[in-house]
Amino acid sequence: MSRKKTESITIDKLIYEKMALKKGATRVAGIDEAGRGPLAGPVVAAAVVILDASFSERVDDSKKLTSRMREKAYIDILNRCDIGVGLVGPGLIDKFNIFRATLMAMKMALEELDRRPDYLLIDGKMQIDVPEPRMCLINGEAKSLSIAAASIVAKVTRDRIMIGEDKKFPAYGFAKHKGYGTRMHMEAIRENGFSPIHRKTFGPFGG
Repeated sequence: MSRKKTESITIDKLIYEKMALKKGATRVAGIDEAGRGPLAGPVVAAAVVILDASFSERVDDSKKLTSRMREKAYIDILNRCDIGVGLVGPGLIDKFNIFRATLMAMKMALEELDRRPDYLLIDGKMQIDVPEPRMCLINGEAKSLSIAAASIVAKVTRDRIMIGEDKKFPAYGFAKHKGYGTRMHMEAIRENGFSPIHRKTFGPFGG
C-alpha cells in the first residue's frame, strides 16, 4: 500500500477521535475484542490510545487484513500507541457467559494502559462499568482508527495464544481455526472429547 493511501485512511478514521478532543478530552482510547464466537480459548480485548497516527502499515478492521498484514500492523501499533490487553479464559466464560466475560476483558484492557484515558470509543454496544464518558460505534473498526488498532491488537494476541495452545493440544487444530466451529474442529471434538480450553457451556455444547 502506498504511503499516500495509508495516510488517507488514517485521516478518514480520526473523525471520532477529533470530536472527542474538541469536547476537551486529552486521551482517547479505542476498545475492541476478539474471540466472542469461538468454541475454545479466551476472549481477548484491547484498549489503544494512539500517540502517533503516522502509521507505516495499514491499520484497519482486522477482518479486512490478512494474517501477515495484521502482524506487520501490530508491530507498528506497538511502536506508536499506548496499549492495554485483557483476557478472560474459558472457565470464566462458562461461569459468567460470553457477554459478561467480554466486558471483564475490556475493563482489564483499560486498566493495563500506561495512563488512564478520559474518553472511550467502544466497538458495538458494550457498556463497560467504568466512569469515563464514551461513544459506542456499531462497526467501529471501520469508523475509528483507535478501534481498528484495538481490533488488530486483540486479534493478533488471541491468534498467538491459540497457536500456542495448538502445541499443547495438537489433536484439535487450534493453529488453523483458532477455536472457531469449523468442520475440522467439530470432528476433532467428536473424536477426542473436550480439551481443557473448550467452553463447555458455549454454542452447541449447551449455551
